[in-house]
Amino acid sequence: MVFDVDRFTRSSDRVRWQDLDFDSFVGEPLGEESLRTLRYMCEVEYHTVCYLRDQLVTPSRRSADVGAFMTMWNREEFWHGEALAHVLGLHGVNITYDYLKAKRLKLGWRERLVPVKQSMLGNVLGRDFIAVHMIWGAVNEWSAGAAYKRLAAMEPHPGLAVLLKRIAAQEARHVAFYATQARTRLTGSERARTFARLALRKAWEPVGSSIMDDAEVQHVMSHLFSGPDGRREIDAIDTHIAKLPGMEGLTIVGDAMDARGITG
Repeated sequence: MVFDVDRFTRSSDRVRWQDLDFDSFVGEPLGEESLRTLRYMCEVEYHTVCYLRDQLVTPSRRSADVGAFMTMWNREEFWHGEALAHVLGLHGVNITYDYLKAKRLKLGWRERLVPVKQSMLGNVLGRDFIAVHMIWGAVNEWSAGAAYKRLAAMEPHPGLAVLLKRIAAQEARHVAFYATQARTRLTGSERARTFARLALRKAWEPVGSSIMDDAEVQHVMSHLFSGPDGRREIDAIDTHIAKLPGMEGLTIVGDAMDARGITG
């Protein structure tokens, strides 16, 4: 599988929602659980700029392909946040830039230390760090895509379902880049495979865990992935991970759900 970065940078665009009919939200608003999940998704998407910041102090920034991708990836994720914020605003839930700034300040010293830790790890691993970055990104994007598809299936509103599927389609392109890069870089380095496996097994948590309260993480994971349909999505992600070089037998996403009591 080959990912054409040049084609991706040329075709990258913000997700569109202005053509969608959201009028029915006036009489039939989303339920409280879905709104809470949508807000979580929105905040995570807006936080992408911080994830980008964390990687710009690592060897990833020196890869032309990775640098080009991350630039467009951050742009697309920002517009995912804007689209979700629009839907939330129709329900009286306003995610403003002042709110986001205050949220990041509230995260405190742990948040400020993340780029320092990433820089140190990057210096230790050198180019092998990029492989860890790529497989980590692949897992997160697989998880994000699954979350959007699940919420689209759970909510009957046609406008919202179309929006979520459009976002999921862009997340699928992100997966393609990360997974392609991860496969290539892991294949070429036993050291990268060892560190990537260790990092995923010891440190991976559901997307958003680093910025959201535990109660919010628990709610969203349970809302989206409880029951047989949710578990199938989780198992599919673990299957994708296990097919990457050196990751055989890993079930990190299923393990994370089990640890939270979220079962099929």
